[in-house]
Amino acid sequence: MKVFPAVLFLITFWSLEWEPVLPDSIIHIGAIFDESAKKDDEVFRMAVADLNLNNEILETEKITVSVEFVDGNNPFQAVQEACELMNRGILALVSSIGCMSAGSLQSLADAMHIPHLFIQRAPAGTPRSSCPPTTRAQPDDYTLFVRPPVYLNDVIFQVVMEYTWQKFIIFYDTDYDIRGIENFLDQTSQQGMDVSLQKVESNINMMITGMFRTMRVEELHRYRDTLRRAVLFMSPATAKAFITEVVETNLVAFDCHWIIINEEISDMDVQELVMKSIGRLTLVRQTFPLPQNTSQRCVRNNHRINTSLCDPKDPKAQMLEITNRYIYDTVLLLANTFHRKLEDRKWHSMASLSCIRKGSKPWQGGKSMLETVKKGGVSGLTSLLEFNDNGSNPNIHFEILGTNYGEDRGRGVSRLATWDPIHGLNGTLTDRKLENNMRGVVLRVVTVLEEPFVMVSENVLGKPKKYQGFSIDVLDALANYLGFKYEIYVAPDHKYGSQQADGTWNGLIGELVFKRADVGLSALTITPERESVVDFTTRYMDYSVGVLLRKAERTVDMFACLAPFDLSLWACIAGTVLLVGTLVYLLNWLNPPRLPMGSVSSTTLYNSMWFVYGSFVQQGGEVPYTTLATRMMMGVWWLFALIVISSYTANLAAFLTISRIENSIQSLQDLAKQTDLPYGTVLDSAVYDQVRSKGMNPFERDPMYSQMWRMINRTGGAENNVEESKEGIRKVKYGRFAFVWDAAVLEYVAINDEDCSLYTVSNNVADRGYGMAMQHGSPYRDIFSQRILELQQNGDMDILKLKWWPRDSPCDLYSPVGTRKSGSALDIHSFAGVFFVLAAGVVLSCLIATVETWWTRRKGSRVPSKELSYCGCFFS
Repeated sequence: MKVFPAVLFLITFWSLEWEPVLPDSIIHIGAIFDESAKKDDEVFRMAVADLNLNNEILETEKITVSVEFVDGNNPFQAVQEACELMNRGILALVSSIGCMSAGSLQSLADAMHIPHLFIQRAPAGTPRSSCPPTTRAQPDDYTLFVRPPVYLNDVIFQVVMEYTWQKFIIFYDTDYDIRGIENFLDQTSQQGMDVSLQKVESNINMMITGMFRTMRVEELHRYRDTLRRAVLFMSPATAKAFITEVVETNLVAFDCHWIIINEEISDMDVQELVMKSIGRLTLVRQTFPLPQNTSQRCVRNNHRINTSLCDPKDPKAQMLEITNRYIYDTVLLLANTFHRKLEDRKWHSMASLSCIRKGSKPWQGGKSMLETVKKGGVSGLTSLLEFNDNGSNPNIHFEILGTNYGEDRGRGVSRLATWDPIHGLNGTLTDRKLENNMRGVVLRVVTVLEEPFVMVSENVLGKPKKYQGFSIDVLDALANYLGFKYEIYVAPDHKYGSQQADGTWNGLIGELVFKRADVGLSALTITPERESVVDFTTRYMDYSVGVLLRKAERTVDMFACLAPFDLSLWACIAGTVLLVGTLVYLLNWLNPPRLPMGSVSSTTLYNSMWFVYGSFVQQGGEVPYTTLATRMMMGVWWLFALIVISSYTANLAAFLTISRIENSIQSLQDLAKQTDLPYGTVLDSAVYDQVRSKGMNPFERDPMYSQMWRMINRTGGAENNVEESKEGIRKVKYGRFAFVWDAAVLEYVAINDEDCSLYTVSNNVADRGYGMAMQHGSPYRDIFSQRILELQQNGDMDILKLKWWPRDSPCDLYSPVGTRKSGSALDIHSFAGVFFVLAAGVVLSCLIATVETWWTRRKGSRVPSKELSYCGCFFS
């Protein structure tokens, strides 16, 4: 006979000789329970009471019990109490304790030939780990394992394989024996999975606080990414506290998927876990198939189970632990075993056994009782309880419950699959990416106000703000197609976000990094720095850097009619008129023409000048020139006048219809070369970082950006830069300033300017784009990107753009002068000089007329008129 060493060790401590105290009944069962499992004792006694009332099984015999409570971590105490029970005389020993004490009882039962029905109990509701095997001969196995072997390794491995997880973290509580998942870790390692382990301390709040205090920002980001996929080996109570803590500290978001595996998860635990969690939750627990006929749920063959234990609607039944169920069925199994032994008349009376007495023999009827127990089987609270040749219960079933992605605390739980050792997984588990149905999902959207991407359309006191803009239109198009809803709010600091000195991010990006928002939306550009901490969808609009400038004020030129010819040309034309007039006079003086009889015309210098001028302005002349030389001169002059007048007319039309006033800044290169006009951008923005990186990079330094960076960074950036884009636009409109910013934003501002006083120049090369930012690893990125591509392909995105950047704008975006594209008529300013010349001519003519009148009268008063002399002679 082999005795467990602990039993022999106890001999040195025991000096008391026990006197046998045999009970009145011939059926006596001993039980050893963990001192923390008072409910096991309650159900144990309830089962005995139910069976003692059932006359069909034991007829007139009754079961008596002796129960002892022990410290689960003290195997010596367990052996001591078991020896005391054996001394009293027991037919079987039922134990509900942990593996540490069970090993000692197992050796003792083998030595004393007492059937030992062991119900493994995990400490504090934590998942079970397989008990360490004991080395013993096969015929001496008097311990029967009521609870089936631990299949958690097999179940969780198949679950993560079905979900195609490649990277996840395993959390386990302080009471869990990590050796229980060694096989699972070996399997994941063979599959190339990246698995991390972390122990959850009893003080969860202190553990989380310590992580925030000791981890750097980059480490915290990586840790958050790891938490997106997690497996929890812990008790339901610890799981609830842990999930609550990580959700409240924003370590996880709705895109996470956690698996909680524990045989001991009640329906109430499921509801509470779903209420406390966000994202997707999968729960793996042991289940017990119920009879299809509800009226037969409490009837098992010839026994009726207590209604408070078998009715699923009864609160007491809902609070049953798994060990309670197995204890009840164990008593039922023993009762049926005793019934068969009594019927076969192969009853072996109980014997008082001594563990320490030398020469003490084991119970003679132990072997027969063990065989009868192993051959029997009952249907009870655990469905079917029976044993195979190895003394194990092979009947176990798992159900896999799950929720959908989202943060709706009231989301439903459905059965996804089942598992058993024979059939394996029955059902389909897919951690598939979200499809075109996101109904029920409510996204938190953080934004920054930026025209025309996001603007407040309605702000009523006491009601949520309503927003409009190009980015809002894109988001609405996605929401209408995918079916989700969203809540939008403005970033607290009204910034897009930049990395601070301590490594943290502020602004819109910071809201995503700290899991306070799900989507970031505005005129948000995709940059490498931002992509290191958040995910972006595909670009929905190209981005380029532009400059907003104020158009040059158009000056009023009263003598615009003189603009076609230069002043020197006008002087040459005037000198030519005088010269040709003088030549005509001289030619006529050298060879006077023969005038017709009665002609009063004369070829004076005055008349020659008048004739040449009249022919130049195509008004003809009065003096006939008949000499060949004069006519040759006038022919050449008329040809000259025709060419000059035609050129003037054509050039005057061009000058009056096309503005040729030019501004010196027509590109980013022009802006960078000059230093007279100050310019800047928004401090710590993407444009600011772009100019800085391209201007300071020693490997690919761009001369244009180097010059721009010197201006923008003047006095540390405080002189020329602004805090918000609106401030920069105001400085351009009402001051002497050029604002460097997103070209799309600046074009919208120039289009909608009431005075059309602004214009833009931009870099036509789009090296990046606008996108929607999401939390790192968000499951919505791919589906959003796919839908954005569809909007671009079918032309819907262009329609949305035309709403905010129309092609028929009244303002010219690229003209540096203050003109409207719709105004082509000539105004009074263009002809003011002509009217001024006419007025000057009128005034000069009046003055000359006055002088001529005065001169004529003065001359006439001195010389008598010939007509008056003739009249005087006639009357005389």
